[in-house]
Amino acid sequence: MIDPIKIIEKYYPKDSDIYFILLIHSEKVKEKALSIAYSKPKLKLDVEFIAQASMLHDIGIFKCNAPLLQCRGTHQYIEHGYLGADILKAEGLPLHALVAERHTGVGLTKQMIIENNLPLPQRDMIPLSLEEQVICYADKFYSKSKLTDAHSVQKIRKDLSQFGEYQVAVFDKWHTRFE
Repeated sequence: MIDPIKIIEKYYPKDSDIYFILLIHSEKVKEKALSIAYSKPKLKLDVEFIAQASMLHDIGIFKCNAPLLQCRGTHQYIEHGYLGADILKAEGLPLHALVAERHTGVGLTKQMIIENNLPLPQRDMIPLSLEEQVICYADKFYSKSKLTDAHSVQKIRKDLSQFGEYQVAVFDKWHTRFE
């Protein structure tokens, strides 16, 4: 069985602020995602995978420059998904890696990456499996700057609308399906 905490501790000093931020955020996302999984048995979601991947979805943040989160890396924050995916692939967790790579916004298409000149590999990074979608959806409710306060649906929709109506439409579809 995979122990996400042991994997996190390979990359984050246990007594650091960044470890605490990552752990609290990931726990909140996991709680929300598992709540959805348990309340929607007809979806037949893999709860063990959801629990593990929720904890690991942001493992790449330490490689980014986000001082408010105590991240002192050299990459832009938007890159944390694919950077985390690289870590998880190296750990032998290719399906967990997909969650990390695909959770930015409600996912990013290759076209969006190119049109916005994003510093990302030029490929689709869209959550495909229901488990990926549930984790991505749950992640929208929690930030790493306000660790325990859940965002309202209205705030999430407003934040996503800055990146286009596509992002809001996907979120709304997930909200209908998962709540």
